[in-house]
Amino acid sequence: MDKLDFKKVDKAFYGGKQGRWDRITLPQMTFLAIDGQGDPNGPGYAAALGVLYPLAYGVKFACKSEGADYVVPPLEALWWAEDPAAFVAGNRAAWQWRAMLRMPDRVSDEIVEEVRESVRVKLLKKGVDIEPLAQAARRVFEEGACLQTLHVGPYTAEAPVLADLHERVMPEAGLAFNGAHHEIYLSDPRRVAPEKLRTILRQPVKSTG
Repeated sequence: MDKLDFKKVDKAFYGGKQGRWDRITLPQMTFLAIDGQGDPNGPGYAAALGVLYPLAYGVKFACKSEGADYVVPPLEALWWAEDPAAFVAGNRAAWQWRAMLRMPDRVSDEIVEEVRESVRVKLLKKGVDIEPLAQAARRVFEEGACLQTLHVGPYTAEAPVLADLHERVMPEAGLAFNGAHHEIYLSDPRRVAPEKLRTILRQPVKSTG
């Protein structure tokens, strides 16, 4: 049985070239997601990931049992703030986020709810903070037109890249914001040196004309 691998079937959505912003169009996609606010290095974000992954793998195994296995893809996150300049300024306390893992479109709310209870029992036995588990939800949305690039380096070095996007690339192309800043983490920061981290940076846009 072949596994569905989003990175292979949707290569353009998980690729890019450093130093170049490409325009792509994203279709509707399904995610398992948890919302929060604050520094991604803080306890809230870590706690969210601590339940998001077990829930995602529970959904994967539920799908596999029905003959529809898939590869759990890289972690993604939406980031936004009242003032987009908060990202360039590094004001992490003002950041709001949605940590996400993509799922097949066939995954329903009913499957998520069935898996949630079994995951809750397992995490309780391990002493894991399960409070964020109740906030996890199936999210379906369509970003449409986006600008996307590959960033290589530490997350803290993204600010100049985003500043150039906001202050030069988008104005010159006659484009404006049309959704939250989106990142896809292609590298595992626990195993890859900061200077070699590969991250997809994506910004939904619309014409100002």
